[in-house]
Amino acid sequence: MAKRTFSTLETFLIFLLIMMTAVTVALLSLLFITSGTIENPKDSGFPSTESPQATQSPTATQGSTAPQRSTLTQGPTTTQVDPVTTTPEPPLFQNFSGYHIGVGRADCTGQVADINMMGYGKGGQNARGLLTRLYSRAFIMAEPDGSNRMAFVSIDIGMVSQRLRLEVLNRLKSKYGSLYRRDNVILSGTHTHSAPAGYFQYTVFVIASEGFSNRTFNYMVTGIMKSIEIAHKNMKPGKIFMNKGNVDGTQINRSPYSYLQNPLAERLRYSSDTDKEMLVLKMVDLNGDDLGLISWFAIHPVSMNNSNHLVNSDNMGYASYLFEQEKNKGHLPGQGPFVAAFASSNLGDVSPNILGPRCANTGESCDNANSTCPIGGATMCMARGPGQDMLDSTQIIGRTLYQRAAALYALASQELTGPLTSAHQWVNMTDVTVSLNSTHTAKTCKPALGYSFAAGTIDGAGTFNFTQGTTVADPFWDTLRDQLFGRPSDEMKECQKPKPVLIHTGELSKPHPWHPDIVDVQIITLGSLAITAIPGELTTMSGRRLREAIKAEFATYGMQNMTVVISGLCNVYTHYIATYEEYQVQRYEAASTIYGPHTLSAYIQLYRGLAKAIATDTVANLSRGPEPPFFKELIKPLIPNIVDRAPIGKNFGDVLQPLNSKYRVGEVAEVTFVGANPKNSAENRTHQTFLTVEKYEDASATWQVVHNDASWETRFYWHKGLLGHSNATIQWHIPDTAKPGIYRIRYFGHNRKQDFLKPAVILSFESTSSDFEVVTT
Repeated sequence: MAKRTFSTLETFLIFLLIMMTAVTVALLSLLFITSGTIENPKDSGFPSTESPQATQSPTATQGSTAPQRSTLTQGPTTTQVDPVTTTPEPPLFQNFSGYHIGVGRADCTGQVADINMMGYGKGGQNARGLLTRLYSRAFIMAEPDGSNRMAFVSIDIGMVSQRLRLEVLNRLKSKYGSLYRRDNVILSGTHTHSAPAGYFQYTVFVIASEGFSNRTFNYMVTGIMKSIEIAHKNMKPGKIFMNKGNVDGTQINRSPYSYLQNPLAERLRYSSDTDKEMLVLKMVDLNGDDLGLISWFAIHPVSMNNSNHLVNSDNMGYASYLFEQEKNKGHLPGQGPFVAAFASSNLGDVSPNILGPRCANTGESCDNANSTCPIGGATMCMARGPGQDMLDSTQIIGRTLYQRAAALYALASQELTGPLTSAHQWVNMTDVTVSLNSTHTAKTCKPALGYSFAAGTIDGAGTFNFTQGTTVADPFWDTLRDQLFGRPSDEMKECQKPKPVLIHTGELSKPHPWHPDIVDVQIITLGSLAITAIPGELTTMSGRRLREAIKAEFATYGMQNMTVVISGLCNVYTHYIATYEEYQVQRYEAASTIYGPHTLSAYIQLYRGLAKAIATDTVANLSRGPEPPFFKELIKPLIPNIVDRAPIGKNFGDVLQPLNSKYRVGEVAEVTFVGANPKNSAENRTHQTFLTVEKYEDASATWQVVHNDASWETRFYWHKGLLGHSNATIQWHIPDTAKPGIYRIRYFGHNRKQDFLKPAVILSFESTSSDFEVVTT
């Protein structure tokens, strides 16, 4: 190929980008923390002489638990760890057939403003309010004699970060000793792309998050812990039933061209290019009363697209919302004893935007190998869901998932019985030797992202001129990369072929490694069910191959008829896992398979080892593996904390735009208040909701809360102004089920205040709208 020369414009752009990067690096260096835990304690919002413990913890709905010590520190030390003080075990009734079962749910929302959303990697997609709260849902199962147990936690976040898991394990050890450990605890993200970022420690994700937020990290950890504590306290004898069935009308394969690269004989074994089977666990007590549900299904929670700015749990979360509302009648959303988790599976190439990709400017199909449009290129190629807008699509997909899960739950009759066993290893995924056959081996690679990673997907396109399916590097971007980060080694480029390396993350270590080397592999068996915790996003065919390999390994060593379920986005995030054949054409999923073309083969080999250890009762002989790092110094959020200010003559909570005096069902009641930054509420948790909709009851002469900010019918918008000024708008989309009567809307907030030469404090406030009437049509 002839050497490319650069035009004057390209040369100027290269120089401009280099200068901008230099300025950015300088700014990041100034922001980089050299002492303290994670985020400068001065930014915590608490006076240096006060303890954050004075505030309340996130809302928990399964009973009361002991208050938790805060991990925010006031000096240059690492995250505070309590001495190990084992909590007494609740008494266990042993003479029964089944398992001890505990379920728990707790709020883990974190910031809903001034933080980037995790998933799309789109700059400027910062949170500006709340559609639905995010929850951690914990399920604990133990054998009748209590000798073996497991905890499965499904969390309404993009994915579980390694730092999040390590901190949770540390706190579990502090509270429960050796009861809950790395091998018997699974943390799984639902993969909503509308949850806060900022809780990672590896540099790629910190950059995508626009810094590390201790505020959100601590809120998430506290919520996860509380859900586990509630489940632990509520354990009772019960039974678990399993059911499976197909779900139609909710998915498409967003990389069908990649899928077609898999062998024809393999593809002919399946009727679809997505996995349509949903697996449901039904949990009841010995009286048959409902306790909880876990559902696994392969679908991306991206019905809410990258133009969204409201924190929410997307389609999987909406399914949980509907199921819990049905089972917890009389309770507000997020409350009540029944817990329903819709957990992620092998969703890597699966989209809920079932109308498929079309060019936004012309309407023609762009379902081609590169997902590009004749005019506008890849950025114009977008897939759409079945609804009129993204909110409607979220409800349609979520309702379909809920309805199918409810039907499977009602008919679940296959009881799970038998021993509970867990196996776990930490593995250096950059150095796994894979046996391809009796004569050939291959190795995994140091992490790298390919060109097509920057192209994004039909669910959320990237920027610039990147396209999916790129297998040849571009001298312009290579030159720019080399100037910014240095050249990738020849060894890496050779190992990652045919991926053209855009960013050689495995060879970058400043300020910390850019990608993880050490990852978790884990299987927990519950009778005839094997829950396989995957540290990333398996494509459809990758998931099928892994399930079959694990099932075959169990059978080889005497455990016949095992059901293997893929649980995705667990324990640490490592992007995607594509098949070797899919890797060759380098669409987005393959370009994001960071450990090279043999990544899937390496995982299959590792998980077969775990299955063999379980089947042969040799788990104790498994090597622990190299423990992952826990970095203490991370980049602060790029959005600073500033003092909140009300307009002259106004107070926080004053009504700026009042409600009408009367509304009909189906209309939207909207009121705007003088607001304060909602991220303050992730620190001072005096209030558990940003809003309530309340109805006046004549009989008792009291106001009854009918909706909170976890309700799908409410919206909380935050409008950021200048110099600390802001407004908060609350909407109630009045449902057809609303009863006629007198209503009001209340707003609960927190404002940051700082007097001269004094530390900042966060103060709570609340406000109430005028009364209004709701009438039926």
